[in-house]
Amino acid sequence: MQTDRARNPFLIPFINLGHFLDHLAMLIFPTVVLGLAREWNQPYSELLPYALGGFIAFGAFALPAGWLGDHWGRYKMMGVFFFGIGTCLFLTGFARSPLQIGIGLFCVGIFAAIYHPVATAMLVADPKRIGRVLGWNGLWGNFGLAAAALVAGALMDFVGWRAAFFVPGALTIAAGVAFLLLVKDPGKVAKTGKKLGLDIDVRTMWRIFGIVLIATVCGGIIFNATTVAMPKVFQERMAMFTQTGLGIGMLVSIVYCIAALAQVVVGTLIDKVDLKSVFVPVTLLQIPFLFLAGTLDGAAMLVVAVLMMLMVFGQIPLNDAIIGRYTRDEYRARVYAVRYVVSLSVAAVAVPLIAFLHRTTGGFQNVFTVLSLLAALTLAAALLLPSRKQMEARRRVATQPA
Repeated sequence: MQTDRARNPFLIPFINLGHFLDHLAMLIFPTVVLGLAREWNQPYSELLPYALGGFIAFGAFALPAGWLGDHWGRYKMMGVFFFGIGTCLFLTGFARSPLQIGIGLFCVGIFAAIYHPVATAMLVADPKRIGRVLGWNGLWGNFGLAAAALVAGALMDFVGWRAAFFVPGALTIAAGVAFLLLVKDPGKVAKTGKKLGLDIDVRTMWRIFGIVLIATVCGGIIFNATTVAMPKVFQERMAMFTQTGLGIGMLVSIVYCIAALAQVVVGTLIDKVDLKSVFVPVTLLQIPFLFLAGTLDGAAMLVVAVLMMLMVFGQIPLNDAIIGRYTRDEYRARVYAVRYVVSLSVAAVAVPLIAFLHRTTGGFQNVFTVLSLLAALTLAAALLLPSRKQMEARRRVATQPA
């Protein structure tokens, strides 16, 4: 990675920009749907499910994207990522019906799926700096979440909901052009062996994969549910502050921008202390904050929303760091692809979950209660993660000659 960075000073900036645009593209609709519900005179719970196809594609196409990244080239796949998302966003702005918007979002999800398995594999090539690199990259992704609510809300109020798709689409295409002009192709990854590179015993390997799987499933649903629901939650709970799309977008953006710092802090800690000593408190604190978010409104809800998203965002680099630390580079995109297929496909459950529970008597209180239970399951998995000393002892045993 250090060599690639010297030859490609723009590589990391464009990878981070891609993360920004990836999350921005996927979360435009949760804000736009607030305006569409008024303009098309349809309930929120009926329009929101049209985002489901996009989130399913976001997860399902991560696996072929990771495979193509390892075999065809990660640089080429990143080029496809920029131009594909930009074109699909722009075309979605011409939609005349909810079904057409659903088709457009599905296509956006296909190309958005490229980013995580391909770009994350490029980022973690240097295992000594995994935490810091993932932390800063996560910060840019969270800025994309924040910008989605703000940009979509502002364009919807001042220009129209179609501009919320046209403008980000055009900017993403422009980013693709700049990527091809400024970033050189680093070439294919050199193979170093036939194993995945886990220098530990098989039992420990499956234990770690099981922990990552549980954290991925639960964390994926929690992340997607909180980020998709936040604009609507603020519309209902923050009516005393604002009722405009721009105002709601600003509040959501403030929460995400503050919470984004969690990934930098967690990323720094990953490089300095035991993973388990960070993983456990982050998942533990999710439980009370998620539960409280379902019961509060006004200023108290705003404070709890910040604390809740700090913990939700903080968990993301932990899962990626475990994989990056124990997987060889030539297989890394595929391993990340499997993780993101699980994470993002399961995360699609959040959309019908929100739509269904929002219609019940408790509304969002029921949504956040379910999410706090999932956080408790994640905590149980985190407690089973071997410590650094245990991992080193088992690695020594695994590498001893027979």
